Amino acid sequence: MSIAVPRAAGRQVQRRGLALLWHQIRYEQLTFWRNPQSAFFTFVFPVVVIAIFGGLFGGIGKSEFYYGRSALQYYVSTIAAVSVLGSCYSQLAIVLAARRQNGMLKRVRATPLPASAYFVGLLAHCVVVSVVDVLLITVVGRLYGVSLPASSQLLALALTLVLGAAAFCALGVAVASLIRNAEAAPSVVQFVLFPLVFISGTYMPIHSGLLNGVAGALPVKPFNDALLRAFTTDHTGLPWRDLGVLLLWGVVGAVVAVRRFRWDPRAE
Repeated sequence: MSIAVPRAAGRQVQRRGLALLWHQIRYEQLTFWRNPQSAFFTFVFPVVVIAIFGGLFGGIGKSEFYYGRSALQYYVSTIAAVSVLGSCYSQLAIVLAARRQNGMLKRVRATPLPASAYFVGLLAHCVVVSVVDVLLITVVGRLYGVSLPASSQLLALALTLVLGAAAFCALGVAVASLIRNAEAAPSVVQFVLFPLVFISGTYMPIHSGLLNGVAGALPVKPFNDALLRAFTTDHTGLPWRDLGVLLLWGVVGAVVAVRRFRWDPRAE
């Protein structure tokens, strides 16, 4: 009897925690879709980009410039990566800065919702948005003749997307913790992201050994490379080095976020 009661109480606490988490995920989804203009451009922008790239580069076959892939094979992967960056890093950092400034985070902190459930709910929402973006980009690429990922790469693709989304969410929260006000958020976010995207070969392959060495130690290029491998090869196995770099940056982002994140607005 004395053992059964604590076990029952533990299961009840677990069910309550899962219910709170599900409530937070649902809340984030409802908030996202209640802003149809933002939702529309979140999904349309990467689709328009890959459609334009299809018109510009659709006739370019496999070449050494694109590491033995066709131009569109390359760009489907990198535009998919940048769409995840937009959902999990840019938008998240800007949203958190705005919520902190308008007092929403302070009110959330005063509720029974655990901080872990709040941030896991945000992460799950970002993963869902990222997956939809990647699916749309893949469909548009297929219309231009780009093959779907091989079945042997589906596990690697799923793991890369989830780990990449988690890492960039952690970095987004970390950057949000350093932003002083909502007005500065877009500038700070782009100041960090803009150079990383270009030196990581998102819009054009980089063949400089020095730049590739630097970018390979940062999170964007390993994410690009892991997605490119998942989309364009049929080899079994996982890109352990790229996933390891993403994991490391995710841990760094999480540590900074835990140490520096503020729920209250900053005093001006």
